Amino acid sequence: MLSRADQDLMTHSQHPPHVRRRGLTGLLMVALLASATTAPSVVGEWEDDSWLSNIIGPERLANGDEFGCHGYEGVQTTEEHWVIGACRDYLMGLANASRWGSHPISFGIPGEEVDLATAAALVDSGFEIVGDLQSQAPAGLTAMYRNGGSLEQGVADTELLGSADEHSLVSIWWRARIDDLRLREDKQVISWLEEQEVWLTTWGEWHHHRLSGSEVAVEMDGSTITATLTSHASWDVPGTVSLQFDPAVVRVISSSGSEFAQIAPEQRKLEVGWRATTEGMILTIAPGDSVTVQLDGESESILTTPLATFNDFHHAVTVIGHHTTNLFQWSSDFQESPLVFTWLIERPAEVEMSWALPIIALAVLIAVPVSVRYFVRKDRKNLSEESG
Repeated sequence: MLSRADQDLMTHSQHPPHVRRRGLTGLLMVALLASATTAPSVVGEWEDDSWLSNIIGPERLANGDEFGCHGYEGVQTTEEHWVIGACRDYLMGLANASRWGSHPISFGIPGEEVDLATAAALVDSGFEIVGDLQSQAPAGLTAMYRNGGSLEQGVADTELLGSADEHSLVSIWWRARIDDLRLREDKQVISWLEEQEVWLTTWGEWHHHRLSGSEVAVEMDGSTITATLTSHASWDVPGTVSLQFDPAVVRVISSSGSEFAQIAPEQRKLEVGWRATTEGMILTIAPGDSVTVQLDGESESILTTPLATFNDFHHAVTVIGHHTTNLFQWSSDFQESPLVFTWLIERPAEVEMSWALPIIALAVLIAVPVSVRYFVRKDRKNLSEESG
């Protein structure tokens, strides 16, 4: 009984020499081409994502999005702290972080904890928020926890998104690509989410809106209410308070003397203004502004309650764009969507051509024709001798 190897050898030896040589020629060509196309590339410096400053970036800022940081592609932030300040400078050189502030304050750190050295580097670079699996953060930082699943097809969970706690922020994960693999979004879940009556916001906006709301000072003098919010050292994000009183509102005037804008009940993106309620009013005021509310009579008392969510929505939602190395690719499926994103920008690595690649390619160009010509001549000679 012959082994498989012996059978293959016997079969191979039965072919004429010129057939075997042609097979060898083909194998040689395949090997050379394969070596040229699979030669390893070398990661060198980093490049810029021009979409941050051109077209897409300004459009996303106008939509209410935020640009935070996720470091440099291929570098572990917790091991190389220099990328924290470098990512901040890279982003600020291309775009504002938000419509409320120019400098980025949100940073994406993997893992469930942030070590003290990394936390100190983040604070020193002006960051205030860290996410996305940390339920707690060291002093000086606020943790934002990923609690809303993902928009990736087959992974999104509408039950999870629909069971959010009152006055909470839901952070939903999104990444367009992992290496060369493109992730598909769940269009059905996105359509469902776009119709929900929730506040569409970002990490930084949510964080500073809560701070601003707790700092609104309210005074009452007869039939006049005055609400004031001092300016912030960081982002100038408006704050919202609920005011409860008995008389009806006659007029609301801003510090400039103009009529203060009214907010529609369905408005889902943060803006300054007010709207009447059955118990009084909801007021959203910008830092550095003062608003005067004139009533049609005196009120015995006034109750002021800071609101965590804008327009008194049940909860808020943001989508976190992780490892955003190409803003166009990450946002292309959401150009017509009202959803608001917190983009964690990661400076993309520049892939340099391997020095060996041109040499291998040149070798292929030379070796393949020479080898083919050689074997063709040999085959012709053998065929001539066999026929002669």
